[in-house]
Amino acid sequence: MLAKLALEDGTVFTGKAFGAKVVSQGEVVFNTSMTGYQEILTDPSYKGQIVAMTYPQIGNYGINQDDAESDKPQVEGFIVRELSQLSSNFRATGDLNHYLEKAGIPGIEGIDTRALVRRLRIRGAMRGTLACGECDDQKLIRQALDSPSMEGLDLAKAVMPVKMYAWDLGFTNELVHYIPEKKPTHHVVALDFGMKQNILRCLVRIGCKVTVMPGNASASEILAQNPDGIFISNGPGDPAAVTYGIQTLKELIEKKPIFGICLGHQLLGLACGASTFKLKFGHRGANHPVLNIKTKKVEITTQNHGFAVATQDLPTDLEPTHVNLNDNTLEGMRHRKKPVISVQYHPESSAGPHDSGYLFEQFRDMMG
Repeated sequence: MLAKLALEDGTVFTGKAFGAKVVSQGEVVFNTSMTGYQEILTDPSYKGQIVAMTYPQIGNYGINQDDAESDKPQVEGFIVRELSQLSSNFRATGDLNHYLEKAGIPGIEGIDTRALVRRLRIRGAMRGTLACGECDDQKLIRQALDSPSMEGLDLAKAVMPVKMYAWDLGFTNELVHYIPEKKPTHHVVALDFGMKQNILRCLVRIGCKVTVMPGNASASEILAQNPDGIFISNGPGDPAAVTYGIQTLKELIEKKPIFGICLGHQLLGLACGASTFKLKFGHRGANHPVLNIKTKKVEITTQNHGFAVATQDLPTDLEPTHVNLNDNTLEGMRHRKKPVISVQYHPESSAGPHDSGYLFEQFRDMMG
């Protein structure tokens, strides 16, 4: 069956359909990772987005139960140059095509992904429509134009849990040991705005009892759990639209040690008086170089974000700690007076390099 990807600028790509035979809209973005497609598909931060992979062949090692970062795929659509017809891995329990079909998510293969990515790099991330079957190009373009812009959009409410729960699962693969295992010594409340599960595994690994709460929980509800520290998760959408989270963090900064990742980093910045802006095409991949300003070491990092904290009006209470070596955007910061740290990238990896696991240990030391 034919499939079409129509962008808001009028560009239409025609390829072959896989996954669910449906029509979907979202912001079209690209990811430069060579592997880790299941982690990408199940990362709640991709809610509202159609993801294109730059690596030419995707799906060759299938799907398994261990690599998911949430309970289901979260993307609006998936774009690959070539869908592998062979799933060869001893852990595989299924293939990518049927995985997306069961989840109701459309895919397209056989298009020139290099041309698509080049257009997104030049023009910026764009709204798009992904449709399977014979479709009218102009109709698909109009649907893309009618879909909501990512700016001003609060998508965290669509992926955060509805109620509080406990998490006690650490690393399950004996070959994964990039964070030293510690006995439980601290209690952490993790505010979930669309959290990757490997973050929770890392918190358990450093010796934390973890209570997960929805991102819209109030400061009083969080403090009632009597945590030693508070973690602020990643998530989708425009951070400036998550006004409830910003207000809660304003109240919590004075009370407990805090560690934020990705959207959590942006929300902490906004709570402290900084501003955020939308990147032209975002940072998405597993190979982004980041400089630790204090140690002068370069960390290769996993990233997935379309917004960033602005540096030109950064409040004096916030000190930059990490910077992106590709475009000099802010990748980390700390509060000069309070035990508060955050990074824009993903130190929990999954999938990606393990250079930044030390940040979880730094959080544990702050609580101590």
